[in-house]
Amino acid sequence: MIINLASLFVDDQAKALRFYTEVLGFVKKHDIPLGEHSWLTVVSPEHPDGVELVLEPAAHPAVGPFRAALVEDGIPYTSFAVDDVHKEHERLRALGVVFTQEPTEMGPVTVAIFDDTCGNLIQLAQQH
Repeated sequence: MIINLASLFVDDQAKALRFYTEVLGFVKKHDIPLGEHSWLTVVSPEHPDGVELVLEPAAHPAVGPFRAALVEDGIPYTSFAVDDVHKEHERLRALGVVFTQEPTEMGPVTVAIFDDTCGNLIQLAQQH
């Protein structure tokens, strides 16, 4: 058994697609219109057949309070692995990404947390 999909609730799918592709560097895999929204997924260019991140509409009434509580407490919704947190932090800052936590060593990992502009905090993690 493997993980093939992971969902991330977003305020606006078009805005999320721009951020996740143009800023973070993911690649669009699926964009299938489904009425008001789309089945919209992105993948890592290094693993085009790997786990797809579903940019899920945040329309359900429970999503808003849940995400607001996570953001208020500084808790990231998910985590992305990178080879070098410091290098990725500098690249993303140069593109205007706002970090809520600068790169911080935590035992066997270095992490940083940023605002994805779509209602979520996202963690970058580098294993040592």
